[in-house]
Amino acid sequence: MRGDERVRGALVIGHRGAPGCRPEHTASGYRIALDAGVDAVEPDVVVSSDGVLVVRHENEISGTTDVADRPEFAARRTRRFVDGTAVEGWFTEDFTWQELSGLRCRERLPGLRPGNTAFDGLEPILRLRDVLALVDAAGPGAARPPGVVVELKHVHALRERGHDLVALLLAELASCGWADRPDRLIVECFELAPLRRLREAGLQGRLMFLMEHEGAPVHAGTDRGAAEPDYSWFRSPAGLDSLGGLVDGVSLDKRDVLAGPAIVRSARDRGLSVFAWTLRTENRFLDPAYRIGEDPAADGDWRGEWAAILRAGVDGVFVDHPGPAVEFVRSA
Repeated sequence: MRGDERVRGALVIGHRGAPGCRPEHTASGYRIALDAGVDAVEPDVVVSSDGVLVVRHENEISGTTDVADRPEFAARRTRRFVDGTAVEGWFTEDFTWQELSGLRCRERLPGLRPGNTAFDGLEPILRLRDVLALVDAAGPGAARPPGVVVELKHVHALRERGHDLVALLLAELASCGWADRPDRLIVECFELAPLRRLREAGLQGRLMFLMEHEGAPVHAGTDRGAAEPDYSWFRSPAGLDSLGGLVDGVSLDKRDVLAGPAIVRSARDRGLSVFAWTLRTENRFLDPAYRIGEDPAADGDWRGEWAAILRAGVDGVFVDHPGPAVEFVRSA
C-alpha cells in the first residue's frame, strides 16, 4: 500500500471490519469489507492473560461481548486505570484465550444501529491471526491484494501489566507470514514509543501516528523534558518535523481535516502520508454542517462531508460502511 495510492486516490480502510453492517471486529464484518473491495481492514489489538493478541477496540469488553451475562465470570469485574482514566468492567488481560474464545460479540451501539443487534451472540471474538487469515483468503485472484492496518491499543498500560504488545506483534507477524509484506502492512498507534520500537526493530511495513483532536499521547518520549507535547503540538510544523524518520504518516481525526487542508499540505511537505478517521453516514457522527434532521441514527449528508475530506487531499480514510465508501471514493 505504498507507491501508487495518490494516483489511485485515497485508500479505503474497513474500520474494525464493517461496523455499519455488523457488530465490530466480527468475521462477517471483515468479509463484508473485503468483498466490497476495501484496500485494507483495521483490527484493533489488545491481549489475553496468556499473551494471545486479541482483536477488540478496547481491553474492556463489556460493551462488545456477552461477558457481563456469564455468571462464571462475574467475579472478574474490576476497576482499573487505563492510560490515566478509571475504567470498570471486564478486561481481556484477565482472561485466557480459551476463556475469551467462548464469548460472543455484540453491537456496541444498539440504539444507533439496531439492525446490527440481529447478529448479537452469533460470532466469537477473533485473534489477530484470524483477521490475517481472512485477508489472506481474500487475496488470491485479486488485482491488488488487500492489506492490514493494525492498531496497537493501550501499549503502555498493558506493558505495565506484563504484556509487551510490540514484541508479541513482531512474533505474530512472523508466525503468520506477514513480516515481509511492507506494501500490505501498516501499524498505527496513539503512542509514539511503540512506533519507535517497531522502527528500531526493522518492521517491514509503514508506521502511522494516530492523533486525537484533543489530549496528549501517553509518554510521547520527546526531548522536551517534563513539558510533554499534546496532539495539537504534533500537528504544528515543529511537531510534524519531530516525526520525520520516526513514522511514515499521521492519522487524523476528521475534524482536523475538515478545518482546512493546511495540515494535510504541511504533513505532505515533510514526506508524511495523511489518513483521516472515521467516515460514517449517520448524523451522530457527521460534522454539524452536514446533519439532516434531528434523528442521530438517520443518514445525513455524508456525501458532502466525505467529499470535503477527500478534497483536502488525504491518502486514506477509515470507514464504517465499506460498500458505499468504496463506490464513493473510487468515483470521486
